[in-house]
Amino acid sequence: MEIHPMWDAYPEVKSELKETLTMIDKEIFLRNKEVEAAILDMLHSGGKLLRPAYTLLFSSFGEEHSPERARSLAAAIELLHTATLIHDDIIDEASTRRSKQTIQDKYGKDVAVYAGDYLFTVFFRILAKHAESMENLTISTDGMERILMGELNQMHLRYKKDMSIREYLTQISGKTAQLFALSCYAGAMESGNSKSFSRYCYYIGSHIGMAFQIMDDVLDYTQLSEDFGKPVLEDVRQGIYTAPLIFALRKNKKDLLPLLSKGERTTKEEARKIQLLVTEADGVNEAKKLAEKYTKKAMKRIAGLPESKEKQVIEEITLKMLNREM
Repeated sequence: MEIHPMWDAYPEVKSELKETLTMIDKEIFLRNKEVEAAILDMLHSGGKLLRPAYTLLFSSFGEEHSPERARSLAAAIELLHTATLIHDDIIDEASTRRSKQTIQDKYGKDVAVYAGDYLFTVFFRILAKHAESMENLTISTDGMERILMGELNQMHLRYKKDMSIREYLTQISGKTAQLFALSCYAGAMESGNSKSFSRYCYYIGSHIGMAFQIMDDVLDYTQLSEDFGKPVLEDVRQGIYTAPLIFALRKNKKDLLPLLSKGERTTKEEARKIQLLVTEADGVNEAKKLAEKYTKKAMKRIAGLPESKEKQVIEEITLKMLNREM
């Protein structure tokens, strides 16, 4: 069972993530073994497992910490994340993710929809089994609703060439940031912490998620497809405009707008030209500054957590995300 090498420096977390993936494996069982294998392959495809890791780390702050319950929640969070990725790939008609063929590309959209929906049911099954209270279960399902509303908001804003940074931030706050917030909140709440402390952790996760998504969007303009694990500028082809492009459009609409009008017909050469124009218009640097702003917000709140080795890990991996190149 391969765990991303970033966790080699944190053997205890790495061990817990392995246990979490083992738990997930036991929860996945389909009559269609080929699709079951595809789902498991995606879950083991080398992702960083950041969301379940944050759940595990934040669960350490409570007096009622239960390693088994923490792993169960971490497993549920990763299943929810994977379900949203499968549905993302359907909407985007993506052929690769993490350098591997997507389920929708290999088996078709119908099978991919069922695979994503199946993971949602497993998510609820684990929550119902391990959530300590109905209130906590409600919080988790409310978080899932906000994630899906973020997806719908993204669809609404497609090909909006005058999209504002405010609209972009609202979009990612309901999608990526919400899942990170839920990860931190669930870990804190389920280990017996107060509502106020768990809410504090929620906002840490939200800031982390904002920084993470902005940096992910920056990488779309700075990486090659073979390094990034998915086609670069696929979002632009699908009409999903992110921070680097939005900032660049403020300075160079003249050259960028004609290229954006191509949409899904954008060629590789035109995509490279968009990358170059966005960089020249300082869009990448402005987006990095925005990511840094949210990282600083997260770090300020993390500083207020109880002193522990887990707090140190949270600080280190949060900073690493801002400086990541892949």
